[in-house]
Amino acid sequence: MEKSNYKDSMFRMLYLDRKELLSLYNAVNGTHYTNAEELEINTLRNAIYMNIKNDVSFLFNFQVNLYEQQSTVNPNMPLRDLFYVADLLQNYVRDLDLYGRGLVKIPAPRFIVFYNGKEKQPERRVYKLSDAFSKKQDEPELELIVTVLNINAGNNAELLGKCKTLREYMQYIERVRGYAAQMPIAEAVERTITECIKEGILEDFLKQNRAEAIKVSIYEYNEELHLATVRREGYEDGLVDGLERGISQGIVQGITQGITQGITQSILAVLEELGDVSDELRTLIVQQTDEETLRKWLRIAARSETVEAFEMGILKK
Repeated sequence: MEKSNYKDSMFRMLYLDRKELLSLYNAVNGTHYTNAEELEINTLRNAIYMNIKNDVSFLFNFQVNLYEQQSTVNPNMPLRDLFYVADLLQNYVRDLDLYGRGLVKIPAPRFIVFYNGKEKQPERRVYKLSDAFSKKQDEPELELIVTVLNINAGNNAELLGKCKTLREYMQYIERVRGYAAQMPIAEAVERTITECIKEGILEDFLKQNRAEAIKVSIYEYNEELHLATVRREGYEDGLVDGLERGISQGIVQGITQGITQGITQSILAVLEELGDVSDELRTLIVQQTDEETLRKWLRIAARSETVEAFEMGILKK
């Protein structure tokens, strides 16, 4: 297996193995190919644009397939993939004559994202490049479609049932997240890997790549946590700043109730990213009508790593 570095992902490490990647391809496409040697991995090693990378890119069956795992919702994937696939295809036709009379054939591109974040998402969704166009077009002359498959528990059971590695990858991720809520991330990863090896979950991979798996798992978890915190703080700051400016300009005079409802919904949205919100906690938040208290709770939510931490924070005397 190709050597990884700490900024790689577990997903990418797993699917640098052609046999595993072919298994994933078959599961996604409902096919039964067996010759992994026909699959050509062509993932670009370096950032293409503003640190944009792709987890796995490969040529197979006259297609260029771009697979990526994400723990955050990103509707900008079509634009990111456009930059990436343009670079891939430029490499592909480098020695071909684009100015001749003959049509240069290229592999058909396919774009898949495997989503395993905490935010609730549909089992399957589609992002289109044309959704980002400032001026809508009935028939866009440039289009790129990205299919997002939710691989969290309870979603796409058929896909996970067909691909053992993908199923076990999610079991590993879920266990790391569960332990990380109770102990330091390094300890959580060590415990998860030890248990998974004993239970036959990604057993061979983890035995062969234990040290690298520890590094990338800690990096991925911390990056995910950091991005979630940045999004929450940015959302909070933008909301509060916008409301205050609106009030000062007289735009939202007389709608105090609307302001408190907006902050309430913001608190609930932040907490739902962190985990399940109990009916009791939801009722407590919804019934709170004091704007100053709600603003304080929103700031506590932005700093919290779990729903339980938030609840403890607001119940302190």
